[in-house]
Amino acid sequence: MWRGLCTLVARAARGPHRPCRRRSSESPALGSGTTIFALSSGQGRCGVAVIRASGPASSLALRSLTAPRALPPARRACLRLLSDPRSGEPLDRALVLWFPGPRSFTGEDCVELHVHGGPAVVSGVLQALGSVPGLRPAQAGEFTRRAFARGKLSLTEVEGLADLIHAETEAQRRQALRQLDGELGQLCRGWTETLTKALAHVEAYIDFGEDDNLEEGVLEQGGPPGWKGGWGLPPTALTRPPPPAFPSTADRDVRALEAALRAHLRDARRGQRLRSGAHVVVTGPPNAGKSSLVNLLTRKPVSIVSPEPGTTRDVLETPVDLAGFPALLSDTAGLRDGVGPVEQEGVRRARERLEQADLILAVLDSSDLASPATCSFLDTVVARLGAGNPNGGQRLLLVLNKCDLLPPEAASPGPGLPPHLLLSCLTREGLDGLLGALQKELATLCGDPSTGPPLLTRARHQHHLQGCLDALGHFAPARDLALAAEALRVARRHLALLAGGGGTEEVLDIIFRDFCVGK
Repeated sequence: MWRGLCTLVARAARGPHRPCRRRSSESPALGSGTTIFALSSGQGRCGVAVIRASGPASSLALRSLTAPRALPPARRACLRLLSDPRSGEPLDRALVLWFPGPRSFTGEDCVELHVHGGPAVVSGVLQALGSVPGLRPAQAGEFTRRAFARGKLSLTEVEGLADLIHAETEAQRRQALRQLDGELGQLCRGWTETLTKALAHVEAYIDFGEDDNLEEGVLEQGGPPGWKGGWGLPPTALTRPPPPAFPSTADRDVRALEAALRAHLRDARRGQRLRSGAHVVVTGPPNAGKSSLVNLLTRKPVSIVSPEPGTTRDVLETPVDLAGFPALLSDTAGLRDGVGPVEQEGVRRARERLEQADLILAVLDSSDLASPATCSFLDTVVARLGAGNPNGGQRLLLVLNKCDLLPPEAASPGPGLPPHLLLSCLTREGLDGLLGALQKELATLCGDPSTGPPLLTRARHQHHLQGCLDALGHFAPARDLALAAEALRVARRHLALLAGGGGTEEVLDIIFRDFCVGK
């Protein structure tokens, strides 16, 4: 009996897919017989350019360019004269590094050439590499794809690397670095272990639940003396009637996992905002200083500024780094009853964009709070959303612009106003306070990448976690143990696809297509 139960445990532990650190069975046989090379540093003139080669002919390529010198010691930078293998013409004096596989980025034999960054030098070295038999130029993301195919990176780590390359703000860099370090993959592995243990309980209960040698609650106890499995096997075999109900240990673990998955899915939008940018809409009545605020936050003249009301008649969008967080900043038309069809269309688009906003910057003229347009805006927009309070996922900051026009003795711009910030786009008074408030609001919307659990930054992550949660919704061992076991297998398969990428080739193509050549 023990041997049979241990076999069940091993079978459940293997499962249909391993979650990560594996070679994808559907990945192409990258690098089999071919060696790739590319410029891995940026284009253009620079002090040093890095050229990388990976594959079985890497050592031949290095010997060809540095003949008659032998290969340098592994993972040590050495100064070598590079020459064209066809003509023997010197190309450059460079630092070369030799990385024999599997201890390299791709897991294959790799070479790095640190040459001077002039275009003629880089072009000459690339042409020389192209003349070596067995070498070809790399495609976009091919180095990283080979690293993934050989188990050097899990799929979530690959995505973290891509995000790190494209990171434009401090928050994006922190989040990408955490994902590259494998935090999301480790979380998935922990969840997978929970499901594997629960599956072992279920399958053991199916096969041995009616065995006369099992006592009630047997699957909740420890294993036999000296057994290291830890899958809830009894230390002794007692003759007792079969247990009347499924043990609560596995059910409790699965329900706790369901709660954790729901919490992460509720948080999914934060990670996607952090990766692609929160939508920040600047709105308000005409001539309140919306365009001036947009220009101030973007540090460039994005919008036309004029004392004439109704200058902005369309939605102007620009990506911007706001207090370390990515944002898509939208300047909109002033909200009023338009005097013409063009301005009316601008107001319609402004209201439409207002409904899509994650964060609303409501701008008012602090020196003209009694105007009909300002009062109408306070009643229809600010009062509905509530300044500083979340409402349906949206948040609002009320900004009173032109505070430099207020008399010095004025303690407050107006009585009964909701929480607000004073600002002068002309003198920049109050800008630090506004940036601090923006940082807090965006941290709430995007999450703090320095603390807390890993964020879900891609729709793919959310899809597989939702699939895992949906499968666990069918876990009902009290009704049917066989269906409960299948629900656990489906849930584990979704986690494996999330972390290990054992999916279709089209999914991998989508992930790798955003990489640059040379990475």
